[in-house]
Amino acid sequence: MRRLVRPLDRYVFGEFWKIFVPMALGFPILVEVIDLTDNLAKYLNKNLPKADIALSYLYWLPDSMFMVLPAAVLFATVFSIGGFTRHAEITAAKASGISFFRLIRPVFFGAVLATVIGLIVGALLPSFNAKRADLLQEDRFKGGNERFNFAYASDRGRTYKVTALNVVTGAIEGMAIERKGTGALYPTTILTSQRAQYTPKKGWVLRDGSVHIIADRVGDRVVAFDSLTDRHLRESPAELMATPKNPQNMGYNELGRFIASLERSGGDANVLRVERALKIAVPVTCMVIVMFGAPLATSTQRGGAAYGVGVSLATTIVFLMLIQLTKAIGGKGLIPPDFAAWLPNVAFAIAGGFLLSRVRT
Repeated sequence: MRRLVRPLDRYVFGEFWKIFVPMALGFPILVEVIDLTDNLAKYLNKNLPKADIALSYLYWLPDSMFMVLPAAVLFATVFSIGGFTRHAEITAAKASGISFFRLIRPVFFGAVLATVIGLIVGALLPSFNAKRADLLQEDRFKGGNERFNFAYASDRGRTYKVTALNVVTGAIEGMAIERKGTGALYPTTILTSQRAQYTPKKGWVLRDGSVHIIADRVGDRVVAFDSLTDRHLRESPAELMATPKNPQNMGYNELGRFIASLERSGGDANVLRVERALKIAVPVTCMVIVMFGAPLATSTQRGGAAYGVGVSLATTIVFLMLIQLTKAIGGKGLIPPDFAAWLPNVAFAIAGGFLLSRVRT
């Protein structure tokens, strides 16, 4: 371990880490302060407890941190390596027989660690966002008595597709419930019903429909019914009026099931496919951005800290613009959605590889 982790490695990693942590936490906190300033009056008018408001912003921290991690890695890379350049520490390392690539190896390790943090944060986002929505009562029924032609992502991988819903009468006209299975022991089921009625005591009673059981090897089975009570259909009419889940509030697997269900019903899921791929692509950007930022940082001595800030901010803006651009292109189906999500990483990796090839080692 002493041969693998030298004092110089600990020093380089420490310089990177002490910049990365304030950036990774500082940017999200700044965003939350601005959002709280804009929305505090609205929350107080809803008579929300102050403790719930404060706790909701704590739950929002991972969400606001997720997209900031690549920028935090870039700032930490540019300022740490830029500092080594300005203080001639890179020159001293080269004079001692340590190449530039060997010197910045701890920075790459820090980027890998940031990628792991990003993947963990991304996995926690759905549950944290759900808790925040509960605290802020965002899913409370806000008016309107009817809703038409919508899909609702429920628990257990179930998706409801409803033609018409009336909250006042508690009635549904045209409903399909899809549940993705895993095989013969847990088959895929598609339940269709011409109409359904809700009562607080009995819940939903579906009428004039059929259940399609799609099992591997066994073959499909269809069972018709006059009336049926689905014990897993627990959502009230008011809850079904809530806005459909944001893709950012779904996990990777849940979003995949929702995409498959939407495509089976003939819907366009290109935008959702891009969103799903971004859940992996954005954390991986932390590793790619180092390839781009490390060689740029060696030239920061020309403008000092101001140059480093300018390079970092400009690169971050370009990266965010690329994500929005490729998301729009992939959502329109002009290029494959998964490739659209990874295109900014590909572009930065090519540019970073070119810049690294020109660095004097």
